[in-house]
Amino acid sequence: MELYHSPWEAYPFLSDEPEDLRCDFELLTDGIASQTGLLRAQVTDEALKAELLQVCELVYHANPTLRTRFTVSPDEIYWLSAACERLRGQSEGRCSRFVLPQGCPAACTAHILRVQCKELVRLLYRHAHQGHPVEPLLLDFANLLSGYFFLLALVLNAQAGQEEVEFVSRNY
Repeated sequence: MELYHSPWEAYPFLSDEPEDLRCDFELLTDGIASQTGLLRAQVTDEALKAELLQVCELVYHANPTLRTRFTVSPDEIYWLSAACERLRGQSEGRCSRFVLPQGCPAACTAHILRVQCKELVRLLYRHAHQGHPVEPLLLDFANLLSGYFFLLALVLNAQAGQEEVEFVSRNY
C-alpha cells in the first residue's frame, strides 16, 4: 500500500515506519520544549524564567540526537544536575513520599513535564531495545529533566503557598 503524503505535511518524518522511533522522539522533545515555554509564561521570577529558557534550549539541542549526534555537553548536564540540587535544597521537607500532581498552575505544568520526560526515557529504552545505540548522557539528560521538573513543581507550590497532598497507594 502506498501512503498518501499531503503537500502540506507538517514534518517530513511523520510517515516514517512505525518501528522507527526517531520521529516520536523529536515530537516528544518538541512537546517538552513547548510545555517548558508555557511554564516559563506562568512564572514571574526572572531568574527562573531565564533558567527555563536555558532548559528549553537544551531540549531543542537534544531533539535531533537520534538522527544525528548528541550535542548537549557534559558541562550542560552538570549545570542541570546543579539546578536539581538547588531545587532539592529549596524544596526540602515538602515531600517525603508520593504527592498528587496538583497545586498552582505552574506546578501542575511542571508535573506534566515531569511525566513527559519519563515518557522520553521510556522511548529511549525502547529505541535501545531495538538494537540502536543510545548515548548514555542522553539518558542522563532525560532522567535529570524529569527530576528537575518534579523538584521545580515542589518549589513553585511552596512559592504559591500551596501545600503538597501526599498520595498513599492502596497497592504498595
